Amino acid sequence: MTRVISRHIGTFGSDRRAALLLVLLGVLLTGRVWLAEHPEHDPWAPLDLRDPPGWATEAKLLALRDDVRACRAVLDRSGIAHEALAPAGEGACRREDRTRLGDYPLAPDTPAVTCPASIALLMWQRDVLDPAAQASFGSPIARIEHLGAYACRRLYGRDSGPWSEHATANAIDIAGFVLEDGTRISVLRDWEGESAKARFLRSVRDGACDSFATVLSPDYNAAHADHLHLDMSPRWRGVCR
Repeated sequence: MTRVISRHIGTFGSDRRAALLLVLLGVLLTGRVWLAEHPEHDPWAPLDLRDPPGWATEAKLLALRDDVRACRAVLDRSGIAHEALAPAGEGACRREDRTRLGDYPLAPDTPAVTCPASIALLMWQRDVLDPAAQASFGSPIARIEHLGAYACRRLYGRDSGPWSEHATANAIDIAGFVLEDGTRISVLRDWEGESAKARFLRSVRDGACDSFATVLSPDYNAAHADHLHLDMSPRWRGVCR
Protein backbone atom coordinates (compact mmCIF):
# COMPACT_ATOMS: atom_id res chain seq x y z
CA MET A 1 0.00 0.00 0.00
CA THR A 2 2.82 2.38 0.93
CA ARG A 3 4.55 1.67 -2.40
CA VAL A 4 1.33 2.46 -4.32
CA ILE A 5 0.92 5.81 -2.51
CA SER A 6 4.57 6.70 -3.10
CA ARG A 7 4.19 5.87 -6.78
CA HIS A 8 1.16 8.15 -7.07
CA ILE A 9 2.96 10.95 -5.23
CA GLY A 10 5.96 10.58 -7.56
CA THR A 11 3.72 10.69 -10.62
CA PHE A 12 1.93 13.77 -9.29
CA GLY A 13 5.28 15.51 -8.67
CA SER A 14 6.47 14.71 -12.18
CA ASP A 15 3.25 16.06 -13.64
CA ARG A 16 3.64 19.30 -11.68
CA ARG A 17 7.23 19.72 -12.87
CA ALA A 18 6.19 19.08 -16.47
CA ALA A 19 3.32 21.56 -16.16
CA LEU A 20 5.65 24.16 -14.65
CA LEU A 21 8.16 23.69 -17.47
CA LEU A 22 5.38 24.14 -20.04
CA VAL A 23 4.25 27.36 -18.32
CA LEU A 24 7.82 28.69 -18.24
CA LEU A 25 8.30 27.79 -21.90
CA GLY A 26 5.07 29.60 -22.76
CA VAL A 27 6.21 32.69 -20.85
CA LEU A 28 9.56 32.69 -22.63
CA LEU A 29 7.96 32.31 -26.05
CA THR A 30 5.45 35.05 -25.28
CA GLY A 31 8.27 37.28 -24.08
CA ARG A 32 10.28 36.72 -27.26
CA VAL A 33 7.28 37.53 -29.41
CA TRP A 34 6.59 40.67 -27.37
CA LEU A 35 10.21 41.83 -27.63
CA ALA A 36 10.17 41.25 -31.37
CA GLU A 37 7.17 43.57 -31.57
CA HIS A 38 8.79 46.12 -29.20
CA PRO A 39 12.52 46.25 -30.12
CA GLU A 40 12.96 49.45 -28.11
CA HIS A 41 12.76 47.26 -24.97
CA ASP A 42 15.04 44.51 -26.31
CA PRO A 43 18.70 45.00 -25.26
CA TRP A 44 19.85 42.72 -28.10
CA ALA A 45 17.88 44.38 -30.91
CA PRO A 46 19.86 46.87 -33.05
CA LEU A 47 19.01 50.48 -32.24
CA ASP A 48 16.69 52.09 -34.77
CA LEU A 49 15.83 55.75 -34.24
CA ARG A 50 12.42 55.21 -35.80
CA ASP A 51 11.44 53.16 -32.75
CA PRO A 52 10.04 54.99 -29.71
CA PRO A 53 12.30 55.21 -26.64
CA GLY A 54 12.17 52.13 -24.44
CA TRP A 55 13.78 50.35 -21.51
CA ALA A 56 16.91 49.45 -23.49
CA THR A 57 17.35 52.72 -25.39
CA GLU A 58 19.61 54.49 -22.89
CA ALA A 59 22.03 51.56 -22.64
CA LYS A 60 22.23 51.34 -26.44
CA LEU A 61 22.96 55.05 -26.71
CA LEU A 62 25.71 54.87 -24.10
CA ALA A 63 27.32 51.96 -25.96
CA LEU A 64 27.71 54.14 -29.06
CA ARG A 65 29.89 56.78 -27.41
CA ASP A 66 33.09 54.89 -28.13
CA ASP A 67 32.06 53.12 -31.35
CA VAL A 68 31.84 55.44 -34.35
CA ARG A 69 31.24 52.63 -36.84
CA ALA A 70 28.31 51.24 -34.87
CA CYS A 71 26.95 54.74 -34.36
CA ARG A 72 26.93 55.55 -38.06
CA ALA A 73 25.34 52.18 -38.73
CA VAL A 74 22.44 53.34 -36.54
CA LEU A 75 22.06 56.47 -38.68
CA ASP A 76 22.09 54.34 -41.85
CA ARG A 77 19.63 51.82 -40.40
CA SER A 78 17.31 54.61 -39.32
CA GLY A 79 17.31 56.33 -42.71
CA ILE A 80 18.89 59.53 -41.34
CA ALA A 81 20.57 61.75 -43.93
CA HIS A 82 24.12 62.48 -42.80
CA GLU A 83 27.64 63.06 -44.07
CA ALA A 84 30.79 61.48 -42.64
CA LEU A 85 33.54 64.08 -43.00
CA ALA A 86 37.27 63.44 -43.03
CA PRO A 87 39.14 63.75 -39.71
CA ALA A 88 40.61 67.17 -38.94
CA GLY A 89 42.66 68.97 -36.31
CA GLU A 90 45.71 68.03 -34.29
CA GLY A 91 46.62 66.85 -30.81
CA ALA A 92 43.88 67.03 -28.19
CA CYS A 93 41.66 68.80 -30.73
CA ARG A 94 41.93 66.04 -33.32
CA ARG A 95 38.43 65.19 -34.54
CA GLU A 96 38.31 61.65 -35.85
CA ASP A 97 34.51 61.61 -35.83
CA ARG A 98 32.99 64.47 -37.81
CA THR A 99 29.36 63.71 -38.60
CA ARG A 100 27.07 66.31 -40.15
CA LEU A 101 23.32 65.78 -40.15
CA GLY A 102 21.70 66.45 -43.49
CA ASP A 103 18.27 67.57 -42.33
CA TYR A 104 18.35 69.19 -38.91
CA PRO A 105 17.08 72.72 -38.17
CA LEU A 106 20.22 74.18 -36.62
CA ALA A 107 20.96 77.84 -37.35
CA PRO A 108 22.98 79.65 -38.58
CA ASP A 109 24.39 76.38 -39.94
CA THR A 110 24.59 72.67 -39.19
CA PRO A 111 28.07 72.04 -37.78
CA ALA A 112 29.80 68.69 -37.76
CA VAL A 113 29.62 67.04 -34.34
CA THR A 114 30.39 63.53 -33.19
CA CYS A 115 28.03 60.77 -34.25
CA PRO A 116 26.77 60.14 -30.68
CA ALA A 117 26.02 63.86 -30.32
CA SER A 118 24.17 63.73 -33.65
CA ILE A 119 21.95 60.90 -32.44
CA ALA A 120 21.30 62.69 -29.15
CA LEU A 121 20.24 65.82 -31.07
CA LEU A 122 17.87 63.79 -33.21
CA MET A 123 16.21 62.11 -30.24
CA TRP A 124 15.99 65.39 -28.34
CA GLN A 125 14.19 67.03 -31.24
CA ARG A 126 11.78 64.14 -31.77
CA ASP A 127 10.97 63.19 -28.19
CA VAL A 128 11.29 66.53 -26.39
CA LEU A 129 11.52 69.69 -28.50
CA ASP A 130 8.72 69.13 -31.00
CA PRO A 131 6.19 67.78 -28.46
CA ALA A 132 7.01 70.58 -25.98
CA ALA A 133 6.67 73.30 -28.62
CA GLN A 134 3.32 71.94 -29.75
CA ALA A 135 2.07 71.57 -26.19
CA SER A 136 3.22 75.03 -25.08
CA PHE A 137 2.67 77.14 -28.18
CA GLY A 138 0.76 75.06 -30.72
CA SER A 139 3.53 75.53 -33.28
CA PRO A 140 6.43 73.30 -34.32
CA ILE A 141 10.06 74.36 -34.14
CA ALA A 142 11.50 75.92 -37.29
CA ARG A 143 15.05 76.66 -36.11
CA ILE A 144 17.33 75.73 -33.23
CA GLU A 145 19.85 78.53 -32.75
CA HIS A 146 23.32 77.57 -31.55
CA LEU A 147 26.56 79.29 -30.52
CA GLY A 148 28.86 76.64 -31.95
CA ALA A 149 30.03 73.09 -31.52
CA TYR A 150 33.79 72.98 -32.17
CA ALA A 151 36.28 75.10 -30.26
CA CYS A 152 39.84 73.94 -29.58
CA ARG A 153 40.00 74.98 -25.93
CA ARG A 154 40.11 73.74 -22.37
CA LEU A 155 37.20 74.00 -19.95
CA TYR A 156 36.13 77.63 -19.52
CA GLY A 157 39.01 78.76 -21.77
CA ARG A 158 41.64 78.10 -19.10
CA ASP A 159 45.33 77.69 -19.93
CA SER A 160 45.48 74.31 -18.22
CA GLY A 161 43.20 71.58 -17.00
CA PRO A 162 40.81 69.21 -18.77
CA TRP A 163 39.91 69.80 -22.38
CA SER A 164 36.37 70.88 -23.18
CA GLU A 165 34.11 68.48 -25.05
CA HIS A 166 33.94 71.28 -27.63
CA ALA A 167 37.58 70.52 -28.48
CA THR A 168 36.41 67.44 -30.40
CA ALA A 169 32.94 68.77 -31.33
CA ASN A 170 31.35 66.36 -28.88
CA ALA A 171 29.23 69.24 -27.56
CA ILE A 172 26.97 72.01 -28.81
CA ASP A 173 25.67 75.19 -27.15
CA ILE A 174 22.00 75.99 -27.80
CA ALA A 175 21.03 79.67 -27.49
CA GLY A 176 17.35 79.58 -28.41
CA PHE A 177 14.53 78.48 -30.67
CA VAL A 178 12.34 79.98 -33.38
CA LEU A 179 8.90 78.47 -33.97
CA GLU A 180 7.19 78.25 -37.33
CA ASP A 181 4.77 80.98 -36.27
CA GLY A 182 7.73 83.32 -35.70
CA THR A 183 7.85 83.08 -31.90
CA ARG A 184 11.44 83.44 -30.65
CA ILE A 185 12.56 81.84 -27.37
CA SER A 186 15.93 82.92 -25.96
CA VAL A 187 17.82 81.24 -23.13
CA LEU A 188 19.36 84.59 -22.17
CA ARG A 189 16.13 86.60 -22.18
CA ASP A 190 13.49 84.03 -21.24
CA TRP A 191 15.03 81.65 -18.70
CA GLU A 192 13.97 83.45 -15.54
CA GLY A 193 10.41 83.59 -14.26
CA GLU A 194 7.31 81.49 -14.83
CA SER A 195 6.30 82.56 -18.33
CA ALA A 196 5.36 79.97 -20.95
CA LYS A 197 8.76 80.50 -22.55
CA ALA A 198 10.61 79.96 -19.26
CA ARG A 199 8.65 76.78 -18.55
CA PHE A 200 9.36 75.55 -22.07
CA LEU A 201 13.10 76.15 -21.69
CA ARG A 202 13.29 74.29 -18.39
CA SER A 203 11.22 71.46 -19.85
CA VAL A 204 13.51 70.96 -22.84
CA ARG A 205 16.57 71.25 -20.58
CA ASP A 206 15.23 68.45 -18.39
CA GLY A 207 14.26 66.39 -21.44
CA ALA A 208 17.74 66.71 -22.92
CA CYS A 209 19.09 64.71 -19.98
CA ASP A 210 17.44 61.58 -21.40
CA SER A 211 19.66 61.76 -24.50
CA PHE A 212 22.83 63.64 -23.55
CA ALA A 213 25.46 62.71 -20.99
CA THR A 214 25.86 66.27 -19.73
CA VAL A 215 23.35 69.13 -19.76
CA LEU A 216 24.25 72.53 -18.28
CA SER A 217 21.95 75.55 -18.18
CA PRO A 218 21.80 78.99 -16.53
CA ASP A 219 20.96 77.16 -13.31
CA TYR A 220 24.47 75.68 -13.34
CA ASN A 221 26.57 78.84 -13.34
CA ALA A 222 26.93 82.29 -14.89
CA ALA A 223 29.07 80.94 -17.75
CA HIS A 224 25.94 79.26 -19.10
CA ALA A 225 23.60 82.22 -18.72
CA ASP A 226 22.93 82.45 -22.45
CA HIS A 227 22.86 78.82 -23.58
CA LEU A 228 22.24 75.16 -22.88
CA HIS A 229 25.43 73.13 -23.06
CA LEU A 230 24.78 69.62 -24.37
CA ASP A 231 27.49 67.00 -24.70
CA MET A 232 28.16 63.27 -24.92
CA SER A 233 31.16 63.11 -22.63
CA PRO A 234 32.36 59.54 -21.97
CA ARG A 235 33.83 60.68 -18.64
CA TRP A 236 30.62 61.10 -16.65
CA ARG A 237 26.90 60.59 -16.67
CA GLY A 238 24.06 62.24 -14.87
CA VAL A 239 25.01 65.96 -14.81
CA CYS A 240 21.73 67.71 -15.52
CA ARG A 241 21.37 71.21 -14.18
